[in-house]
Amino acid sequence: MPVEPNRGLAALLERADEVAAARRATSGVEAETVHDLLETYYRHVAVDELESRDPEDVYGAAMSQYRLAGRRPQGTATVQVSTPVVGEHGWSAAGHTVVEIVTDDMPFLVDSVTMFLAQHAHDIHLVVHPLLRVQRDVTGALREIAPRQPDPETETEAGTEPSAAADDAASGAIAESWMHVEIDRVDDLDRVAALEAGLADVLRDVREAVEDWAKLRSRALAMVDELRSDPPPLAEAEVAEVAELLTWLADDHFTFLGYREYTIGPAGGPDSDVLKAVAGSGLGILRSDPPAASGKLPRPVAERARDKVLSIITKANSRSTVHRPAYLDYVSVKTFDDDGEVVGERRFLGLFTSAAYTESVSRIPVLRRKSQEVLERLGYQASSHSGKALLDLLETYPRDELFQTPVDQLVPTLHAVLHLQERRQLRLFVRRDPYGRYLSCLVYLPRDRYTTQVRLRMESILVGALSDDGDTQGASVDYTARVSESVLARLHFVVRPPKGGLVGEIDEARIEQALAEATRSWTDDLAQAAYDMLGEADGAHAVRQYGEAFPEAYKEDFGPRVAVTDLQRIEEVDRDEGVGLHMYAPADAPPGEGRFKIFRTGEPMSLTEVLPLFSSLGVEVVDERPYGLLIEGAVQPTEWIYDFGLRYATETGEQGRALFQDAFLACWQGRAEADGFNRLVLEAGLSWRQVSVLRAYARWMRQAGTPFSQEYIEDTVLRHSSVTAMLVDLFNARFDPGGHDVPADGESRVAMVADLEGRIAVALEDV
Repeated sequence: MPVEPNRGLAALLERADEVAAARRATSGVEAETVHDLLETYYRHVAVDELESRDPEDVYGAAMSQYRLAGRRPQGTATVQVSTPVVGEHGWSAAGHTVVEIVTDDMPFLVDSVTMFLAQHAHDIHLVVHPLLRVQRDVTGALREIAPRQPDPETETEAGTEPSAAADDAASGAIAESWMHVEIDRVDDLDRVAALEAGLADVLRDVREAVEDWAKLRSRALAMVDELRSDPPPLAEAEVAEVAELLTWLADDHFTFLGYREYTIGPAGGPDSDVLKAVAGSGLGILRSDPPAASGKLPRPVAERARDKVLSIITKANSRSTVHRPAYLDYVSVKTFDDDGEVVGERRFLGLFTSAAYTESVSRIPVLRRKSQEVLERLGYQASSHSGKALLDLLETYPRDELFQTPVDQLVPTLHAVLHLQERRQLRLFVRRDPYGRYLSCLVYLPRDRYTTQVRLRMESILVGALSDDGDTQGASVDYTARVSESVLARLHFVVRPPKGGLVGEIDEARIEQALAEATRSWTDDLAQAAYDMLGEADGAHAVRQYGEAFPEAYKEDFGPRVAVTDLQRIEEVDRDEGVGLHMYAPADAPPGEGRFKIFRTGEPMSLTEVLPLFSSLGVEVVDERPYGLLIEGAVQPTEWIYDFGLRYATETGEQGRALFQDAFLACWQGRAEADGFNRLVLEAGLSWRQVSVLRAYARWMRQAGTPFSQEYIEDTVLRHSSVTAMLVDLFNARFDPGGHDVPADGESRVAMVADLEGRIAVALEDV
């Protein structure tokens, strides 16, 4: 059933048609041609991607591509990167830079182009990718764009079928892919040139791979026939397995991208070999690449090349520029002379398809045999519990690792992973590439520990393991993650040293320990701190009750050791009074600033309850961080920690902080009044009880008829805090023998009183 056309897009294109009509005299393009072009060009673009565009810009983008397509020699791609502006080009792409491509239609184009742009950190904002049928002359000049064909899924009339391919063959029309990709603005001309050159290389690789795909597949199947009719002098089972593998690859399990043949011969010295490309043997992406100059193979490479095994499956050194950005899969089949010596290899480059990663290992040549060998070496029957668990592990094991890992290394790794089962512990399994090009690292860890932050810390640790001196610039990491219903998650890292570097010896145990530390949670460290600070019994009790109680905000602000101390203070809170206090000065606090924690049980605390108390004590509250603790079994927080940032005019030492805490608690409990006299606690170093004495004298003076208000008296004693402190000392000397550093014997007290009276008299002369 035909689908109703997108009315919003149709309306926009009508307005673009009007722009075309107005510009017909200058563009030289017939209105009907422009109309058909617009309809075809934007046919599969969602209206919401264009609705904010001016019709001038919609028209301008299509006409810009039309002009680019004006001449394209056969078998080439035309690439243009520009940033259109209205004043110069008559249209704009919302300020973005535009990549325009005209080439023959073929598979992998959009994937490969967008992949290249993403790899080079260009964010993509819009992709327009029409397929057009065009006619060109022998010079490549555009002569005609064929009328738009009905969409077979939405517009085909009943009883008819589109036959574009047949029409093309009859009319000489060419199926072309036009691409318009908008990316972040690029103004640097060198970057623009690099973009154009890089895209041209990508499009060349796509063309060569697509054009030679049938030849590549036929070459693989021809090798199968050759192996069966004229097998090399190796074990019959091995030859049969490689033939099955090549057949399996050709059965849509491998995207063939390149092929080349090589010979291996002595370099003229002892223990030296050279690998030389056979001229004219290249296909696909290796077709036009000139063979590298022959050079002496490094010893590990030469040994691997001379090893009498028929096939090697590994990863190439470079990423694919076609289809997806994975490192190229490398499948080689060696050639042998009559004496059974390796004399060369035939190498395929490509990518395993998704089917290769999802098909059961029991149906895949090489993997089928490896699975059976692992079962036999571990002594498991396939029908047993352990055998079934092992087979399930093999099915989910990283498929590239199964292909590349020798059975001798697979057996201990799979055995260890199998015995991990549901244990909440981290394990690391490392495989070093035989050529020293990379490390393959499998990490199993508790699922709830897997976060992006943990993964990034792991990557840093693994990259750091490549170098003893810490120089890892240019190293790279690829990863995949598998998170299932199991309590364990699995991360697979492939870590490569800087280009040209080789992986040296590594300390696997040390790396595993570092990874374990990187995955430790704040709660893990809280438990350890609780055991260390409280002992095993009390620490276990604290972890049970408070292990999951702290909110994320608290974990970000405080370490586990501080949390244990805070837990102790919460436990010490008098349930009747309901608060505990702690004034402290962080090491990085600027002068005149500190912090004050209030520990509250039961109901949460209101700021209106505490701000007047802080104000009366002469401090400014600059911030407040509340943390509700959800203890075991509770559905709502029942314990609270409030952390206040304070600013005060006088520096406070340990004694001053103790006086402040006592005064705040007395005010909270109603044993002291919250007024301006409390500022003397920090300013004069007085206790709240001593301040109460001054407050009582002020009240007595008011009752005796003094004309001064309480506020005036408060300001006066604060302004002359040193005199006020001496007045308090005089009161203590007279009425508190033996306390507050006052001598107990009468003669000494009389002398102390006289001394204070004299000092006060002198100080008052300056008031």
